[in-house]
Amino acid sequence: MTIQRFEDLKVWQKSQDLAVLIYKQFRDSKDFGFREQITRASVSISNNIAEGFERSSNADFKRFLYFSLASNSELRSMFYLAQSL
Repeated sequence: MTIQRFEDLKVWQKSQDLAVLIYKQFRDSKDFGFREQITRASVSISNNIAEGFERSSNADFKRFLYFSLASNSELRSMFYLAQSL
């Protein structure tokens, strides 16, 4: 079975769930800059997976998966900061 749509990728589905969780967790944050950055990072994970999937080559898809991984690292870093604050 070949996956035809990025929506069928489990990793994309889970990254969407994560973004929803982040939005809910930080929706009441009064630090607008922090809230904006952490939500953008969370959305970037699934967006990069989707964009890479739609590219014309496996090499492009792989490149966008690395972008997604970098956004995930940014999100993790922000979690550490949120815990400290």
